[in-house]
Order: sequence, then C-alpha cells, then structure tokens
Amino acid sequence: MKDQNIICFAKDWSEDPTSNNHVMLLLAQENKVLWLNSIAMRRPTFTSSRDLLKILRKLKSFFRGAEHPAPNLWVVTPIVLPFPHSKLAAAINRSLLRATIGYYRRKLGLREFQLWTFLPNAIEYVGKLGESLVVYYCIDEWSTFTYLDGQRMSAMERRLMQRADVCFMTAHSLFESKAGFNPKTFLAAHGVDHAHFAKALAPSKDIPAEIADLPRPIIGFFGLIQEWIDLDLLARLARTHADWSIVLIGRSAVDTSALKSLPNVYLLGRRPYQALPGYCRAFDVGIIPFEVNEMTRNINPIKLREYLSAGLPVVSTELPEAKFYGDHVYVARGHDEFISKVEQAIREDSAEARRRRSDSMRGETWEARVSAVCDAVVSFRDAKHIVQRILQ
Repeated sequence: MKDQNIICFAKDWSEDPTSNNHVMLLLAQENKVLWLNSIAMRRPTFTSSRDLLKILRKLKSFFRGAEHPAPNLWVVTPIVLPFPHSKLAAAINRSLLRATIGYYRRKLGLREFQLWTFLPNAIEYVGKLGESLVVYYCIDEWSTFTYLDGQRMSAMERRLMQRADVCFMTAHSLFESKAGFNPKTFLAAHGVDHAHFAKALAPSKDIPAEIADLPRPIIGFFGLIQEWIDLDLLARLARTHADWSIVLIGRSAVDTSALKSLPNVYLLGRRPYQALPGYCRAFDVGIIPFEVNEMTRNINPIKLREYLSAGLPVVSTELPEAKFYGDHVYVARGHDEFISKVEQAIREDSAEARRRRSDSMRGETWEARVSAVCDAVVSFRDAKHIVQRILQ
C-alpha cells in the first residue's frame, strides 16, 4: 500500500511500543500517517493524582502541536471530553475532532484518507470525519478490563465492527469470538522486530551494568506490570529459589510492595526499547507470568516473540497463544509447574538452542504481518471504489 493518507486512533505514542507503533511505523514508510493519541476510554477519577497528571500532560501535549517522531508520521494529542459514554460529550468531541483533524489535514496535505482505529470507542466518530475507508485493528478483549465499562465497550466494539470496511484480530480467540460481527474479519497475529532482539545473540552485545553482576541464573521479564501479572507466582518463584535473580523491567501500575520486600527481586522500572536486547543477553530465561483469566485468554503477548528472537528459553503460564509455540515455549499449568518448567528451561538451554529459537522467528516479522494486512486493505479499498463508481 503506497501513497495513502491514514489517520489512526491509538494509544499514547510515548508509552512502551506495542503493535500500534510497529504497524503505523511500517505504514509510514510509504504512506502519510496522522496518529491521534488516546481518546478517553473511561471517565477519570478527579480525586486521583495519576488521572489529574494525565489530563495535564495531554493539555500540554495538545498545545505543543504535532510531534514528528518518524518520516511521514505525525503525532497529535486531540482535546476531547473524558466521558466516553455520554452522548453530549460525544457530540462535542465530534466537533473538536473534526476541527483538529481538519487543521492537520490542511497543514500536512492529507486529502482522501483511511481511518484506522485500535480503540473501540472510536465508533462515536466513524462516518463523521470524512474518511474513505474504516479499518478496525483489535488487539485485546476490551470488555474484560476491570477499569472499563465492559458491557458498554462490548456494545461499542460490535457497532464499530459492523461499520468497518475490514477488521483484524490479533489472537485466534478474538477471531473466533468476533468474526461473526463482520464477514470481512481476518486473523492478524502480532509480528516481531526480529533483527532488533536478535542482537542479544551477538557476543559483542553489552549487558547493562545494573544487572551485569547479579547472581545467576537471571529470570527476566519486561512489560507493563499491571493487574494481569501474577504477583503471587513471582513471589513464590523468588522464595523457592532465593539464589536466583528475578529481574522485572517495566512500569508498575499495581502495588508491588510484596515483591520489593524480597532481596532477590529487582524491579528496575521502565527501560528504553532500544536497550532491551542487552537485558535479554543477561537473562537465562524469559518469563510470561500472566494470570490465566478471561482477559489474558485473548492476549497475544508480543514479548513471547521478542524473547524467542533474542534466543531465550521462554516459560509461560497456560495462555492459548503460547501453545502455538510449543516447540520453543514451556507452557505451565499452576505455580508448581511454572517453577519446574523454569528449572527445566535452565537445564536444557544451550547456544545452539538459542540460535534455533531466534531463527524460528525470522518469518514472523512485523514487515511480513503488515504486508499481509495491507494486501487485504487494498483489496477491499479497490472493491469499494468500484462499487462507488457503479452507483454514481
């Protein structure tokens, strides 16, 4: 897909890279992309300092104007009222968004454009912004997030899928549960930046100083530490093997005080994406310690492919998507088996096994995934144009 204009509703650009970032960065190589930072998914708590600071950051970002983090890609924070289920707020937000998008379309020379969204609440604006095509890229089962109104999110998503020209689901379970809402729904599994994470295999790759001298083995994790992380499992792993180092990289959005009290658990906080291969080089095992529930059954963890690209043995809780990588991933049921699988992964690891794991990810790059997505979008775009010409 070339020479197209794309406007997308996505998460905040400044957060840790996810599929949103990878997909749009690749599309921006041959198309113009206007990225709209997240619009309100939930009503803020005005007594929460975190929510108030977020509102302040968004206001500052709006007044700074468009950022330009990559060629052909601009990031804008739109001002919207943070009441996603209010009809009055939605009506006001439509006017605000039309004005903001109209301004940047004129400034950046975006004429006809496709509207892509990773967020279901964008349905309130579909058909109101002048788009020629609507693409929904579903990355989660939004109705299961505890901080969202699940019933309303589900209703929004169904409406969105019924209006979208084409839909993509990033997990098999999402595809199976939602394909009936729109016959033009496809599975689009996550990809991986293989070349980036394979740097962990290079002998010359430096290990970050903060973990270089930690006792081995090092059991590593990177990602947001949120409600879906099994903190009890991590604590038990640390207590069972007090001689191991448990390294957790990522912002903590939940109370981790129980882990902080354990001397062999190292909560490092967020680290730059570019630095992650160095940490992977130090890890003896990469873990995916997710709770297994309705929300995580629909997750397709990108970190699984990133760990494998780095050559790491991977131990995961019993997530459906992890089972598709049974040749390279140790899938565990329950805490005891998880700990046993980590022990097994350490025993069975080797330099040759690391090369095989990394090589297995060469065909699962973001470039390959996005190319397949674009083929489908172009097909439906062209078919839509033909129908429109016939009806004129």
